[in-house]
Amino acid sequence: MKRLKFLLPLLMLATVLLGSFGLPVKANAEHYEIATDETFAPFEFQNSKGDLIGIDMDIVKAISKDQGFTYTMKPMGFNAAVQALEGGQVDGVIAGMSITDERKNKFDFSDPYFDSGVVMAIKKDNDTVKSYKDLKGKKVAVKTGTEGYAFADKNKDKYGYTLVPFDDSASMYEDVKGGNSIACFDDYPVMAYGVKQGNGLKIVTDMERGGQYGFAVQKGQNKELLEAFNKGLVNIKNSGEYQKILDKYIGSDAEPDTFWDTLVSSFPALLKGLWNTIQLTVISLVFAALLGLVFGFLKVSRSKLLRGIATVYVDVFRGIPLIVLAFFIYFGIPQAFNFRMDPNIAAVITLSLNAGAYITEIIRGGILAIDKGQMEAARSLGVPYGKSMMKIILPQAVRVMVPSFINQFVITLKDTSIMSIIGIVELTQSGKIIIARTFETSGIWLVVAIMYLVVITALTKLSNVLERRLGK
Repeated sequence: MKRLKFLLPLLMLATVLLGSFGLPVKANAEHYEIATDETFAPFEFQNSKGDLIGIDMDIVKAISKDQGFTYTMKPMGFNAAVQALEGGQVDGVIAGMSITDERKNKFDFSDPYFDSGVVMAIKKDNDTVKSYKDLKGKKVAVKTGTEGYAFADKNKDKYGYTLVPFDDSASMYEDVKGGNSIACFDDYPVMAYGVKQGNGLKIVTDMERGGQYGFAVQKGQNKELLEAFNKGLVNIKNSGEYQKILDKYIGSDAEPDTFWDTLVSSFPALLKGLWNTIQLTVISLVFAALLGLVFGFLKVSRSKLLRGIATVYVDVFRGIPLIVLAFFIYFGIPQAFNFRMDPNIAAVITLSLNAGAYITEIIRGGILAIDKGQMEAARSLGVPYGKSMMKIILPQAVRVMVPSFINQFVITLKDTSIMSIIGIVELTQSGKIIIARTFETSGIWLVVAIMYLVVITALTKLSNVLERRLGK
């Protein structure tokens, strides 16, 4: 009963915090969940207020209004969005997605809504590269899953360069600016937007005729959504609204903001990302502590079978890389059992299982650090094993465990950044989103690093205070 009283506050805390995520619910048959990227300006990116805007976002908004359906937009990153659609986690994807024969095998596409093409860009002050022939023996940066990547990959042997892949355009541009890659390929409107926003590059080739962008749904699924998209697209083109959307984002010559202006306007988004990071860390560690407590006791059990079960748990979840575990839980399990999982829940499960394995070892080590003679003395006096453990061993072991617990808190807090791959907007992802809009790479990453440092330093100080108090 006393153990339940101890666990009840932790469970209540986890319930309240998990509820604050605000999990979306699919309300009716005409409400859809649509995945997108959030670092592909001018097609999809976040403004300084944190609103998702861009050509694709305005097109979906206009079509949904014309056709009378509602939707929830889920920003996830391009690769995660495509995998979410393939696994049935969302109803559709719009993310500057080129229509290719390979993708047609897995997805059904709408009528093309944008004709694109590929251009090559180099560092602004570079005068040595003027054509593809100048790339021989050099490295070229590309963004995975894009038309630019496909074009660069197709011609790499012809022109003798090697590819350096990235998951977002901003990182690709920085690689060129830093001199690691000599050039990069990207879709023309994306590159042109970046150049005008001051990304430090210049376009040196004419646009290669490329593919077409389409709205995608799972093969054989959501035909009514695809039909609605096609009908709405025709209507907004005929009304002139489609052209207004393009003019709004392409061809703007607005001067980029200063770093200070960017920081002031973006700081609320960074604070929100930090809060999401802390929230996700706390919730995960509550469940990880419960797992660690259970399996930690099993680890020091007198039963060989129970020790074996605990060993398997620790070996499995410490041995699987966190990114692989996140993909398996969010994409693999729902696809295998045909259900949808909220990314916040998937992130909590992933971090809890991983951190729980480490906490198991922390608890085991703390218990074994206490002299065996104390347990033997208690047992010789007739005190039951369980009571001896709870009243004599554990209170002393906690003192030994505190530094390791705080250390695990810090590790899990930093591990939350990996959860951005399944659509979690924590502090690191918030930084990526701001950089995708402003191209202020070094300054924003410095601010993000300082925010992490402040939180981790505070945790370290807390650890020192707890150690001193427990020592008394």
